[in-house]
Amino acid sequence: MLKWGRRIFLFLLVNLLVILTINIALSVLGVRPYLNARGIDYGSLLVFCTVWGFGGALISLALSGVMAKWMMGVRVIDPENPGSNEESKLVQTVRRLAEKAGLRMPQVGIYDSPEPNAFATGPTKNSALVAVSSGLLRSMDQDEIEGVLGHELTHVVNGDMVTMTLIQGVINSFVYFLAYVVSILLARGDSDDRRGGSLTEYLLRNVLIMVFGILGSIPVMAFSRWREFRADAGGAKLAGRSKMINALKALQGLQEARMAARNEPKAIAAFKISSRDGWALFASHPPLEERIERLQSASLVIAE
Repeated sequence: MLKWGRRIFLFLLVNLLVILTINIALSVLGVRPYLNARGIDYGSLLVFCTVWGFGGALISLALSGVMAKWMMGVRVIDPENPGSNEESKLVQTVRRLAEKAGLRMPQVGIYDSPEPNAFATGPTKNSALVAVSSGLLRSMDQDEIEGVLGHELTHVVNGDMVTMTLIQGVINSFVYFLAYVVSILLARGDSDDRRGGSLTEYLLRNVLIMVFGILGSIPVMAFSRWREFRADAGGAKLAGRSKMINALKALQGLQEARMAARNEPKAIAAFKISSRDGWALFASHPPLEERIERLQSASLVIAE
């Protein structure tokens, strides 16, 4: 209960920070009201929506490492004084792979979760955090863990966090712009009073933001799936193709065992990976079997 309360508090705090920061940015930029007696000022509206679209995404990126530690309960390991042999081995593996990838040593952390999972986050390549769950450490051997870490470090090398943020910012900007324009035109029509809002316009705008946001998530998730394939290939180069394949197979086996035990739908996957289902367009990760098949394919040449 305390953990959920902390997460809700942090969520509200970050959103308040986003709103305050964006309003300050709009004031500094001198963005004029996007509605006047003659109708919509499309230039001002576009700037307004761009600031809102990118503002939240960029602030989330800047705070991603801190938020991950707070919300996921990540405990960062002191690289000079790890608390156990398991932690020491984890730090040494990340250091060796990071050096091979030409990266500055990222922070390494562990968080408590029975689900075998791992993630990489951070605003830049030189200020990254790589964290693994306690469930992953318990259920995988050293080679499989190395494959997972190679995958996550490839996300850092490729700058995927920044790229995803920029893509999301562009999508957000278009979603807000289209929602504002359509809601204003539909709710007000030829009304002479174009400067005042209405409840109808407000409700319509929020419905349109939700609808356009869902549609906008399709290209975002398509890129996310593509970057996972690319991270698999990078992980295979860093850790070795067999280790990367074995890591994915281990995740697949754990996923199937968990679904069987809980009688869960196939869409619930380990490592937050969706299976083949009707919502494939909105999946952030491709199916594990497809990822394994790509790595095993003779057409993908990866140096061990």
